[in-house]
Amino acid sequence: MPSIVAIRSSSWVSRWAFSSIRGTSGSSMQNDVPAADRGPGLRAGLIVIAAVTLGRVLALWFNRTDLFVDEAQYWLWGQAPDFGYYSKPPMIAWVIGAVTSLFRSDAAFFVRLPAPLFHAATAAVLARIAATWIGPRAGFWAAVGWITLPVVAVGSLLVSTDTIMFPFLAAALGVWMAAASRQSAGLAALAGGLLGLAALSKYIALLYVAGAALAALSATWRPRPRVWLAALVALGLVILPNVLWNLANGFATVEHTLDNADWVRETRPLNPAGVLAFLVAQAGVLGPVMAVAFVGGVLTARGPAERLWVAFSVPIILIMTVEALLSRAYANWAVAAYAAGTLLATGWLLRRGRGWRLATVIVNGIVSVALPAATIFPHAIRTPDGRLFLHRYLGRAELSRSILAASDVLGADTIVTDSRDVAADLFHTGRDSGKRFFVPPPVGRPRNHYEQRHAVHGPLGGTVLYVGTSGPPACAPGTSPALVLSPPEGAYAGGHFGLYLVPGNCWSDQ
Repeated sequence: MPSIVAIRSSSWVSRWAFSSIRGTSGSSMQNDVPAADRGPGLRAGLIVIAAVTLGRVLALWFNRTDLFVDEAQYWLWGQAPDFGYYSKPPMIAWVIGAVTSLFRSDAAFFVRLPAPLFHAATAAVLARIAATWIGPRAGFWAAVGWITLPVVAVGSLLVSTDTIMFPFLAAALGVWMAAASRQSAGLAALAGGLLGLAALSKYIALLYVAGAALAALSATWRPRPRVWLAALVALGLVILPNVLWNLANGFATVEHTLDNADWVRETRPLNPAGVLAFLVAQAGVLGPVMAVAFVGGVLTARGPAERLWVAFSVPIILIMTVEALLSRAYANWAVAAYAAGTLLATGWLLRRGRGWRLATVIVNGIVSVALPAATIFPHAIRTPDGRLFLHRYLGRAELSRSILAASDVLGADTIVTDSRDVAADLFHTGRDSGKRFFVPPPVGRPRNHYEQRHAVHGPLGGTVLYVGTSGPPACAPGTSPALVLSPPEGAYAGGHFGLYLVPGNCWSDQ
C-alpha cells in the first residue's frame, strides 16, 4: 500500500542521511570557519530540535483552529490512497492516511501531527550536513536556524506539501554531496530515490536536478556518467507511478500546476510590483536576520560545499522571481531553496560575530513562540481593523455543524454545495454523520478535486439540501431558501449561505 511505503520512507530519512553523509567531506573540503570546532555541537543541536518539537506537539494538542481547506482536502485524499490527486502528488495523503490510521483518529491534531515531526527530521538532517561540511559547531547552528525559521514555525502548526517534502529534499542533498564526492553510484541511486520521494510530495523538488547540473560545472561536484545514470534511474522509478497516474487521469496534476503558472495559459502584463512583494516576503519566510545571512552566504560563498549550496538555492528563487514578474508567486513557492539556503546562512553567521547569531535566535524565536500561542487563543488576537488575526482558520467547522444540524431538521441525508471550501470541511466535520456530500457537475474541465471525484452524476434520491453561495442551483431556479446562514466572524465573515431543499433528481440532466 502507498501509505506503508510513505511511513517507512519518512522514518528512514534521518538514518539514511546520517550514515551516508558521515565522513564524506574530508578536511580539505570543509569551509574555513574560525573556531568551527568550539562551542555547542551536533548533539546539542539535536537536543534543541527535540525540545522545540515537543513544545510544538503540545501546542498542537491545544490548537483551537479549524483545518484549513487544503488540510481538510489532504485528509480526504488520505482516506483513499492513490498514486496521484487532482492538485498535488500523493505523499501528503499517504502520510496523513498512515498517521490517522495508526492512531485510529481523524481529529485535526492527528491530521497535523506529521508537520512538527517532519520539520524535526529536516532540522536533524541539515544539522548533520552542516557538521560534516563546515564543522561540529555548524551542526548546532543549522539545527537552531532551521527549527526557528518563521516558515517552519508556521509549517509546524498546519500540514502542507512543503513540510512533507523537506526531509526527503534535505536528505537527497546530503546524500548527493556524498555520492558526488565519492563518485558512488550506490549513493547516487539513494539520492535519486530520496529526491523522487521529495517530488512525490511537491514537484518543485525536481529543480534539484538542475541544481546538481549547475554544481557539476565545478570539477569537485562533477559525477561520472554512471553516477548520473544511477541517480536519474532511481528518481525515474520512484516517480513513475505518479507519472502513470497522470497519464490515466488526463494529466490532472500537471494541468493544475499550469493553472497556477497562469502566464502559460494567457499573456499578462509584466508585474514588477509582484516581484518586489515576492522578494520582500522572503524576509518573512526566513526572518529578517536569516534573510540577510542567506544573501551574505550567497555573496561570500567559500569552499566547494557552499558553492554547491548556492547552485541548489539561488536558481529556485530566480525561477520564482520570474514567475512573479510574469504573473504572481506566493511567498512559500521558493521554500525548496532554503534547505541549502539555511546551510549557506549558517556558514555566513559563523564567520560573523556572536551578535548576529543571537539576533537570529531572538527574532525568529519570538515568532516561534508567538505563533503557537496565537493558535491556542485564536479569538483573543485581532488585527487593527477588528478582524480575527487567524480568521482564515476559524469558523469553518462551525458552519459545517450548522449545515449538518439544518439537514437533520429538514430531513435531508444528502448535501450538495457549490463551495469548495464548504465541501472540504463538510467531508471532515461530517465524517461520522452518515450523510453524503457532493458538488454540482462541472462545466468543462473539473476545477478541483471535488469536481473531479465528488460531483453529482445522475439522480441522488430523496430530498437534497443545497448550500449555495450565489442563489439556488441552476437546476431549480426560483427556489427560496429554507434558511440563510451568515457567519459573523471567521473565514466566512460577511458571507451568506442559502440552504435550499431540492429534489434528488435535480441534476439528472446534467
